[in-house]
Formats: sequence, structure tokens, C-alpha cells
Amino acid sequence: MTYDLKIVGGTIVDGTGAARRPGDVGVSDGRIVALGDAPAEASETIDAAGRIVSPGFVDIHTHYDAQILWDPLVSCSPWHGVTTIVMGNCGFSVAPTRPEHRDLIMRTLENVEGMSVEALRAGLGEWPFETFPEYLDALDAGGCAVNMAAMIGHTALRMYVMGEESTERAATDDEIAAQRRLVAEALEAGALGFATSRAATHVGYGGRPVPSRLAETAEIIEIAQALEGGGVMQATVGKGLSHDEFATIAESTGANVSWTALLAGARGPGSHRKELERAAAIAQRGLPVYPQVAVQPIQFEMSWKAPFIYEAMKCFQPVSKSDLDGRKAYYADPDWRAEFKEKAGNGGKIGDRWARTEISWYPLDTSLEGGNVQQLADEAGRDPVDYVLDLALEADLDMRITQDVINHDRDEIDELLHDPNTVIGLSDAGAHASQLCDAKYSTEFLSTFVRERQSFELEQAVHMLTQRPAQVFGIEDRGTLAVGGHADVVVFDADEIGHLGKRRVSDLPAGADRLISDATGIDAVVVNGTVIRRDGSDTVSPDGPLPGKLLRNGKG
Repeated sequence: MTYDLKIVGGTIVDGTGAARRPGDVGVSDGRIVALGDAPAEASETIDAAGRIVSPGFVDIHTHYDAQILWDPLVSCSPWHGVTTIVMGNCGFSVAPTRPEHRDLIMRTLENVEGMSVEALRAGLGEWPFETFPEYLDALDAGGCAVNMAAMIGHTALRMYVMGEESTERAATDDEIAAQRRLVAEALEAGALGFATSRAATHVGYGGRPVPSRLAETAEIIEIAQALEGGGVMQATVGKGLSHDEFATIAESTGANVSWTALLAGARGPGSHRKELERAAAIAQRGLPVYPQVAVQPIQFEMSWKAPFIYEAMKCFQPVSKSDLDGRKAYYADPDWRAEFKEKAGNGGKIGDRWARTEISWYPLDTSLEGGNVQQLADEAGRDPVDYVLDLALEADLDMRITQDVINHDRDEIDELLHDPNTVIGLSDAGAHASQLCDAKYSTEFLSTFVRERQSFELEQAVHMLTQRPAQVFGIEDRGTLAVGGHADVVVFDADEIGHLGKRRVSDLPAGADRLISDATGIDAVVVNGTVIRRDGSDTVSPDGPLPGKLLRNGKG
């Protein structure tokens, strides 16, 4: 036979955790037909001498639900070796959505997920779907460079059933039943599962809580019963939705439950250990509940025009409801500042965060860019809150700060990653586009925790990026290299793989800006036998044809 593609001379790390071994990979019709010994000729050959040949990485926590419709290359996840994405996390799908609610959903995404509403309006256009099955069909028709799976989100679901009252009240029994029926309909059409959130940080348009936050615990548990026939549940923790509730759902449905996020330093140094103990107790009961952990600090670049980092605080509720002039008035008010300092100032409940904050953009005085806020405030003899807010007001709020909000202690991240019950997630790729770019999570993990810290053997690390997340989310036949399996492959240099930090570009619809991150050390990315990236450049066009498949119910 003749292969369509052959990868020769590399070291195979197959995703299962098995020891690496030298060998070639032969691919025909999108599948691996030879592994180890691949003697036949090929139409295309990749020389992988001195390189690792691994399965493509599986990102279980993205927010490409909207972006994928105008950017089928889903930049920049494939740059970092991702070949399968899961969308709809935290309950923020874009379907089902009635035409009259489209603007409300886009404004919700703008606020809670940092997506430009102008970009959303321009990119989504006429919305070629209303129901979730129609959304899946639109994904299928539009194509994608990588494989895609989508969950139905509770916020969109609630808005669809209850309208704008979904941001104001609990659901009736009939409304809960209607939501459960729609989840069952979505699962039958190929949804991967159901996602929700009770996180206090999830504030929608006009400072309102996102619809899922108004759901009582009983509503979430009842809707989740639709998963009895198959499917995964993803949830973001909040009041009334945590370990006990996840255990109840897993036990009553048999579904895997993965929650976000178990982060270092959430309640002070070492606070993650108590959460790990509770997760271990649930695992010992045989219940499939998996905390997601992040491999990098949760670092936001924030404008005071859109203060996402702080919007969960009570003192920011009126700020979120205000226009630009109203926000400036609050920031200038000494009484408001005193309330803010009580929570977020030095000695407040969130500790020394200003010592982990830099000025990233300040056009009035570019010499301040890159400066540490705490150090600059100390030099000026000022409180850091007063210092940074005065700078913002002087610039008419046209400034940005970059802040390590949480998960900044890498020793504690190491503990989270080593726990047998956790799974790597929370890249948030596609969300907070102007505030962060954590799509680089895979290259960050391999460069920092494997090469630099030597905390993991490469075989284990690759397993954690491939087979492990695929198994947790019920994604079949992805995440390993095996004869007969789909040919999703990454070829990389273990000594060079990494990223170049972040840079800002203005390439979203309507000229909106975002942060992106370039990868290093990745030679090639292959999806279903087609090379989609080579030496840092795309080798497929967004106009198609594109090799990614819609994984209905995790299959395909």
C-alpha cells in the first residue's frame, strides 16, 4: 500500500503513559495504519528525527462557541498542538437562542467572557441556527481545522425557556421540565453534555447575574438527570453547587462530572489541600467527579472600563450597571475606594495582589508600562489602589493592568497536577480575548513542569494532555496513537516546546482586539491525517476543506 502521510524517524509517545519508543507512523484515509514499522512509500513525509510524535492535545475547556463560526481555524489553539476542543463550558453556549434574545446573549458573553459585542455581532451575522440541534448542524456544515464537541449551556437554555426573567428568578416546575427536555433533545442530536455555573464572578449584561446563577440547586440536579442515557456534565462551582451536589449528580445519573476550577490560593496558601481531600473522598465512593486544574497562573489583562476581575464584589455591582462617566465617578469617590480597599487593598481579603500587578498599557506615559503597581505606589508614597485608580482616571480609563489573580504559586500548582483525581482544563481558549490568552496551556505545561521543573516524565505529561481529558469527557478514539485510530498527531521538539508569551492584535470582526500567544518547538500538527500546521504556519485555509470532525456524543 501507499500511505497518504508518513512521519519518520521520531520517538513515539502514544498518550497511554507507556514508555516512549522509536518508530514511524503511517497514515491512510485519516487513520493510523502503521505504528513503529511503516515500510511503504507515502504521498507526504514528515521527518521527525530528534522529535517527539504524540497524539494531538485535547482541550476540554474552551469557549470557541461563537468564534468557531467566523474563525474555523480556531486560532490560536492548534498553534499549541490542540487537535480536539470542547465548547459550551460554564453554561455559555450560543444555542438554543431565540432571535429576540440574541443581543442579550451577546451582551452576556461580552461581560462574562470578555468577548467584544461588536465582534460578536459582526461575526455571528444572521445566526444560522436557533435550536441546539441546528447549532450542531451549523458546526458540521461550517467545518473546523480541529475536532469539535459541544455541550448545551444552562445560561442559553434558561434564556430560551424563560426569557429575560431567567436573570431574575427561580424556574417553575414546568420550566425545569422544559429545560430537561431540551437537554435530552440536544444529547440525541449529538451534544457532548450539559454545562452550568453558579460562580459569583459570572456577571452578565447590566451587572445582572448570568441566568444559570438564578437556578436553584434542585433545578440543576433535575436537568442533569437527562444525562442518564449518556453525556458529561461540566460545572463551575458556586453557592449551592459544589462537591456534595456533584456527587449527587454523578451517583444519580452515572455521568462523569468535571468542575472548575480547583485553583491554588483560592482561600489562602494551602487551601487547595482541603478541596483535594473532599475530591478524594468522592472518588473513594467510586463516583466519577473530576476537578479541573489549571497549569498556569490565572492572569488577566484588565481595563477599568471592563473590570472583570472585580465584578463579583458587592461594591462593583453599581459600577457594572454604569456607563463610562458613572464608572469614573465611582472610581473617584473616596467612600467607594475605602470599600474597595477593604476587600482588595493590601491587607484585604485577597492579599498582596497589587504586588503581582503590572501596568501593561498606559498611553499617557509609556515609561510606566511593565512597571509593578506596588513598587510604583511605594515609590510615590501612595496606596496602590489610589495610585492605579488615579492613573486610570487621568487616562479616561484608557489603561490596562495585568494581574496574577490566583493560582500563582507553581509549587501548589504542582501538587494539584499530581493529584490522581484532577484533570487538566480551564484553558478558557476563545474567552476573555482582550484580557488573557491561556490557549497556550499545553506548551506552558510541557515547558514549565516537564522540561524546567522536571516534575513529570514526558510520557505521563502527554497522557495528561491527551488520553486523560478525552476519557473524562467521554471522547472516544482520540488522545492516543494506535493502529486503526484517528490520526491526530503533534510532532514537537521536547527541548524547545514552549510559547512566546502574549501579544495583542486587532484581527477579530469589527476590528476588535485580542491577546494571542505564539508557540515554539512544534514542527507539525495533524488532524485526521491532514497536516494543518507546519513550522509555525497554517497549511489549511479557513475557506476549506478542513479536516476537523464534529464529535457528536464524543464520537466521530
